[in-house]
Amino acid sequence: MLRDYQQRAIDKLYEWFPANDGNPCLVLPTGAGKSHVIAALCKDALQQWPETRVLMLTHVKELIEQNAEKMLQHWPNAPLGIYSASVGRRDLGEPITFAGIMSVRKKARAIGHIDILLVDECHLINHKETGSYREFINDLREINPHLRVVGLTATPYRLGHGVITDKPALFDGLIEPVTIEELVLQGYLAPLRSKVTKLKLDTSGVHTRGGEFIESELQAAVDVRPNNEAVVDEVISRAEGRRAWLFFCSGVEHAEHIADILSERGVPSACIHGMTPKAERERLLGEYKAGRLRALTNANVLTTGFDYPDIDLIAMVRPTKSAGLYMQMAGRGMRLKSHTDHCLVLDFAGVVEMHGPVVAVQPPRKKGEEGGEAPVKVCESCGELCHISLRHCPTCGAPFPEPEKKEFKLHNIDIMGIEGQELDVSEWRWRKHVSRSSGKDMLAVTYYGALSDPPITEYLPVTHEGYAGERAVAQLAAMARNSGVDSEQFAETLEEVAENMNNGEPPKVVEFRKDGKFYRVLRREWGNAETSRA
Repeated sequence: MLRDYQQRAIDKLYEWFPANDGNPCLVLPTGAGKSHVIAALCKDALQQWPETRVLMLTHVKELIEQNAEKMLQHWPNAPLGIYSASVGRRDLGEPITFAGIMSVRKKARAIGHIDILLVDECHLINHKETGSYREFINDLREINPHLRVVGLTATPYRLGHGVITDKPALFDGLIEPVTIEELVLQGYLAPLRSKVTKLKLDTSGVHTRGGEFIESELQAAVDVRPNNEAVVDEVISRAEGRRAWLFFCSGVEHAEHIADILSERGVPSACIHGMTPKAERERLLGEYKAGRLRALTNANVLTTGFDYPDIDLIAMVRPTKSAGLYMQMAGRGMRLKSHTDHCLVLDFAGVVEMHGPVVAVQPPRKKGEEGGEAPVKVCESCGELCHISLRHCPTCGAPFPEPEKKEFKLHNIDIMGIEGQELDVSEWRWRKHVSRSSGKDMLAVTYYGALSDPPITEYLPVTHEGYAGERAVAQLAAMARNSGVDSEQFAETLEEVAENMNNGEPPKVVEFRKDGKFYRVLRREWGNAETSRA
């Protein structure tokens, strides 16, 4: 049985195809269950159109196995084959094939006609006509010019290119059926919490190449014994009985050095990296999941294809300019856990400050794209506009005041960007509202607190089509029920609905957050212990 947003993902995909040419990308957050969506889509396609041939493509063995396993859960008799050297199978001829790109990149002729190509972790596909994925897709298109490619990813952007639909691009549209925020509020994902770390790694002298820190320079800057000891000691002091720690490090040597210090401090730990033999990696992961190892350090391997829900502490010791890598690291802690309701993130690398909270990550800029106009300041002596970095005015020589040092501080869940402020509600007022952008009618409700509190207004687009309208109607019904208003007796006009709601009991408390010019209400709590969530 699919969750509502998983079915919505498939429905939106079917809506997209007849209305658009080209290739869509399904954006599903880490932990949303991409493999279930893939399985249901394959099953539905073959049962509706039995001649369909589907190829599911990804880049790591673990994802091939996970996706194939979920396929058989949804459809035990699925006509399924696997083509992957790392899995040890080379099946051809089945209507559904799960494959690794490195195993099939030169095998398009052997695979033959494909109608739908699904690509997991599709942000890895080059936006230019180069690389294994693009060459293989071109070969498949020579066999079937009508091939449709469907991408799936949690991070629809690439370093140096921006969003994966920015031209030139393989993908022509993004389909986003659900957000991280919704998944957390609905109880499908565990929230992250973060605390200020005493140590902040310094990358000021590290150069970049291809939009990312040069690894050798990065390791030289951060992999020093005092830093590593400070990181480990702070993690130990903040762990508070947490069971499964995961360290993201800046390179192999860095990961090994952190693991050594953990062992010196008496913490059962191990290091995994790209050169760790397969059997040894599986053994260490088994020890970790069994609780015999408390900490794992890694360099660039435990980001995709690795899921252990009970990870309850993540130490980010790997500065990165990649928003995608940041999200992959954070995502390892967002699975629901057996023993706690959250995962603690200790960000020694400053990636939260660089990329933003996980619900509002800033995609990377395109190569050569400027970051906007340089900031300026005004000389109070002569009025000259000067660059912000200058210490003295170049015109009159007057000194500028020393700039205040900005200290970046994380509160408990700033990495999530979900927690809001509370307003004790004294009354509410409902009215009909016409959207300036769409011209459509909607309902607006303003919550009032004490005289010193700003009024908080939220908008319910109850007349809109699709998911937004359905969600607003459901919210209205819940609010009516909690406030003692019979929603079954609502009249047809929004003015009358607003009048009825004005006669209802307002919530005692609303939790809200400022989103640009507007407010988003996250929670409404009535005195009868009823709660309505946005």
